[in-house]
Amino acid sequence: MKTNFVAELQWRGMLHDAMPGTEEHLMNEMQSAYVGIDPTADSLHIGHLVGVMMLRHFQLAGHKPYALIGGATGMIGDPSGKSTERNLLDEKTLRHNQDALKAQLSRFLDFSGAADNAAILVNNYDWMKDFSFLEFIRDVGKHITVNYMMAKDSVKKRLSSEAKEGMSFTEFTYQLVQGYDFLHLFKEHNCTLQMGGSDQWGNITTGTELIRRMGGGKGYALTCPLITKADGTKFGKTEGGNVWLDAERTSPYKFYQYWLNTSDEDAEKYIKIFTFIGKEEIEALVAEHKEAPHLRVLQKRLADEITVMVHSQEELDNAVEASGILFGKSTAASLKKLNEKTFLDIFEGVPQAEVAMADVEEGLDMIGALAAKTNFLGSNGEARRELKQNSISVNKEKVKEDYIITKEDLINDKFVLLQRGKKNYFVVVVV
Repeated sequence: MKTNFVAELQWRGMLHDAMPGTEEHLMNEMQSAYVGIDPTADSLHIGHLVGVMMLRHFQLAGHKPYALIGGATGMIGDPSGKSTERNLLDEKTLRHNQDALKAQLSRFLDFSGAADNAAILVNNYDWMKDFSFLEFIRDVGKHITVNYMMAKDSVKKRLSSEAKEGMSFTEFTYQLVQGYDFLHLFKEHNCTLQMGGSDQWGNITTGTELIRRMGGGKGYALTCPLITKADGTKFGKTEGGNVWLDAERTSPYKFYQYWLNTSDEDAEKYIKIFTFIGKEEIEALVAEHKEAPHLRVLQKRLADEITVMVHSQEELDNAVEASGILFGKSTAASLKKLNEKTFLDIFEGVPQAEVAMADVEEGLDMIGALAAKTNFLGSNGEARRELKQNSISVNKEKVKEDYIITKEDLINDKFVLLQRGKKNYFVVVVV
């Protein structure tokens, strides 16, 4: 059953601009649309998610989504919003990245061939690789004037910037290549709509122009706003870089924490964009949040929904439990369930010291663990005092001076967590 895709994007705050007639075109019958995805890494990051969510909403509305991996365009580099050229990739790397991206996209889009509107993955390298330069400039280039290309914001901004490098011919032609993608998908797959971020409007409309001049038809353009954070910092970035969908690059714990730590203003915006929760339920959640902001109802629901979608319910449960380790009551058993990456993520920035495995195998006394072997506390006397005051924990459990640390205490066969009071942590790394 078809629903109104444009209206869905509108209330979710996901519509920036659309070519006149787009909404009516999509209400007629099942249509096809695509979003281009940069394949320069073997994982998506959360900056890609808006485009992916648009494709999913498009499919849910009864239409057919195409995810276009930019194998050819990835070899060139898009000037939109960039100040420098990107690294160019070889074909083997691009193919590896494509396979990895499809696996991630499968968590959002239904690629199974059963339905008429099953998602399709295409790579523009497949139709661009056989084009000779002469063929391209003769058959495609002659249809778009330099004046038309120069008028695009992405080109004007780059040429007027202070950057000494200016803009290479390679990047100048990017919009022609992307425009040809739209023409190719229009002719081969009857794809009539291209979607992307608002910075892609110029590239997308070059495609609609080629369809008009070379394809004898009509293409449509639709863009979403570029996601921002209320405090002006860049969405999707942390001090450690991008927030990736790949668990090896960004652990599910850190992924969950990113969404949990969003501001109230951003959470109200993001829950519409990055979940599939319906309008009435979101309005109820927003109202509930405003009644008691300290409970962070919006942030918790947002983090829950998106972590399950990208990872799994099990990974969400682990992330929630891991989050409680620093801030709630937890046990040695819950610590020992953590994998090494999550453990290190939780205790990032906590002081560490190395202790030899031989010391632990023999049995490490608490005075040595706290002072002589680690310098967590300043002296043996201070260690004894803290132990007498019952303020020392090993792996979240209180211990006395007679406690001996053994291999049984190791988390992931290599860590011991020491703690003084509630907030002073120390990680012993056993080597």
